[in-house]
Amino acid sequence: MGTKPAILILVFLIAIIIFVKGYQFYSYTKTDPAFCSTCHLMEEGFRDWRRSKHSHIICQKCHQLSILEENKLLIAFALKGSWNIPQEHGSIKPWQNCLDCHMQEAAQGSKTLRSSYGHARHVFMQDISCDACHTGNIHNFDANSRKCQKCHKDKLVHGMGMAGVYCLNCHSFAEMEAKMVTQERCFKCHTDVPTEGVMARVKCFDCHRPHGRLRIESKDCLGTCHGNETKVGRHGEHLRLTPLECIDCHKPHTWVVDEKQARTLCTRCHEYKNPLSFIY
Repeated sequence: MGTKPAILILVFLIAIIIFVKGYQFYSYTKTDPAFCSTCHLMEEGFRDWRRSKHSHIICQKCHQLSILEENKLLIAFALKGSWNIPQEHGSIKPWQNCLDCHMQEAAQGSKTLRSSYGHARHVFMQDISCDACHTGNIHNFDANSRKCQKCHKDKLVHGMGMAGVYCLNCHSFAEMEAKMVTQERCFKCHTDVPTEGVMARVKCFDCHRPHGRLRIESKDCLGTCHGNETKVGRHGEHLRLTPLECIDCHKPHTWVVDEKQARTLCTRCHEYKNPLSFIY
C-alpha cells in the first residue's frame, strides 16, 4: 500500500474518531444532567429535581443555552479561567420554555391550555407569562394565589374567618366557563347548605357576591326575584313599619317560616300568630 492511501485512511480514521468523540461530548452536554454539575454546585437543586414532577425531563430541556451563549462562556473561561457573564439559562430561559411542553399537555385539572378557560384567558388573550402566576422555588412550580392580587387588586377573599382561603380554592383554571367556579365547588366547603327544597336550584352567585358584599339584604331579594312580595299578605307592612330585613325571618337556605320558628320569631315583637295568617 502506498503512502498516499495510508495517509487518507489515517485521516479518515481520525475524522471518524473526532466525529464520534465530538458527538459523545455534544450528547453529554445536551442530554446528561451530570454535565451541569461541572459548573454548578447543584446538589440541592438536583435532589429537588429528582423529587419533582419534572424528574423525567433532563435539565437541558428547560435550562437551554444558545450556541452564541455557549461560545461566550467558553471564551470567557479560556481567557479568564472563570466567567462573569449574566446567565439567562438559570431562571429566565426555563419560564420561556414552559409552553414548549404545556401548550397541549395537561394543566390544572387535567385540562389542556387550550381547553382551560383560565389559561386561555391569561396566556393567550392577555399574554401573561407563566412566572407571573406560578412559583419558581427551585423545581416547584405550583400556582401562587397571592400573585393573583398583583392584577386583581379589587378581588378580596369573601367572608369573615376566610383568611386562609385563596383564589384557587374557589376558582379553577380548568373550568370552561368565565367564572371558573362551579356550584359543586361551593358545596365542598359549605356542606350545611341544603341541595333540595325551596330555592335549592338558585345559583350561589345569584345571591352572594364573594368579592363584594357577601351578606344579602332585603333590597337584593326584592330587587331581583321577589319584587311583588311586598304586596302579599303582611310583608309590605313589616318591611315598612319595622326595621326588618327579609332574612330576619326567612333564614338563609331554609327560608320557610314554620310554626316552630314562628313561635320564636314573631313573639319578639308581638304575640304568636299562625304563620299562615301572615300571607292572607
